Amino acid sequence: MQKLTNKEEEIMHILWKLKKAFVKEVMAEITEDRPHYNTLSTIVRNLEEKGFVAHHAFGNTHQYYPIISIDDYRKRFMNTAIDNYFNSSYKNMVSHFAKEEKISAAELREILAMIENRNK
Repeated sequence: MQKLTNKEEEIMHILWKLKKAFVKEVMAEITEDRPHYNTLSTIVRNLEEKGFVAHHAFGNTHQYYPIISIDDYRKRFMNTAIDNYFNSSYKNMVSHFAKEEKISAAELREILAMIENRNK
């Protein structure tokens, strides 16, 4: 899977939320750093070329929809991040968040309970 730019990811989140949308509907969802309509149209077409979205044609206009679910994207994104930044180790990742105080002991206990319940 090709890596998405920050703006492409932002557009994908909008399409996942809306399920299907015309470029003008995507534009209406962007609150900050709103690109020009033609720029946004190009970004959406790039997402289609990368295999993330497809479209239904209505005359000269296209309604776009995601063909990769957010769950599939999340899995691929997380696996790549863990491989690249944590030596392919989930333990290293969790340790990092614990050291940065981004995860509490109570949350870690919840995670352990999930793992133990899954293995029963």
